Amino acid sequence: MTAVLQAQSLYRFFHAGDDETLALQGVSLEVQRGEVLAITGPSGSGKSTLLSVLAGLDEPDGGMVRLDGERLSRRSEEDRARMRGRLLGVLYQQANLVEHLSVEGNVALAQRLGARAGDAAWRGEILERCGIAARAHDRPSRLSGGELARAGVAVALANDPPIVLADEPTGELDEITAARVLDLLRERAATGAAVVLVTHSPAVAAAADRELRLSDGKVAA
Repeated sequence: MTAVLQAQSLYRFFHAGDDETLALQGVSLEVQRGEVLAITGPSGSGKSTLLSVLAGLDEPDGGMVRLDGERLSRRSEEDRARMRGRLLGVLYQQANLVEHLSVEGNVALAQRLGARAGDAAWRGEILERCGIAARAHDRPSRLSGGELARAGVAVALANDPPIVLADEPTGELDEITAARVLDLLRERAATGAAVVLVTHSPAVAAAADRELRLSDGKVAA
């Protein structure tokens, strides 16, 4: 079975004057449909850089990322953005909602940028699944922390993506809200999506099917 998310020998270097930081050094991974992978490691180990490269928000200096068999790396930003819209849902730690839009408006915006523009039925279903339908017409500033987190999940799932990438999805949440967000992501995996979680949390890592630990930009033994 071909993995829905593949990364082959990823390298990423950063330069500041004469100094060079080796952020990623030959990182490879594969994630199957229905699988939850936790990416762990200490601060500075390359987790956020890896997530950015997997999402096509940053280009690797070496190696390749494939989404559902399609090459993501070394394409134009326009092409990468189109692929993100069709194939990826990205959940940010700060939810990343547009303040002047309602919750439903944020989900609709994500749909317009992706593959399900105008699909009001799916929009309503995902708001309901995320437990945020009652606040669909409210702006982000009117939501509690837990509601913001669930709204962020709804935006990430707006286009029913086969791959979900989540950056510290439970990082600043209380225990009950964190458990709910993690349940939503595991539910997504149960429907056949590949879910990748970047986390410092041992509890989140334990809830994943598999853990990939980074150390100094490399996959730790």
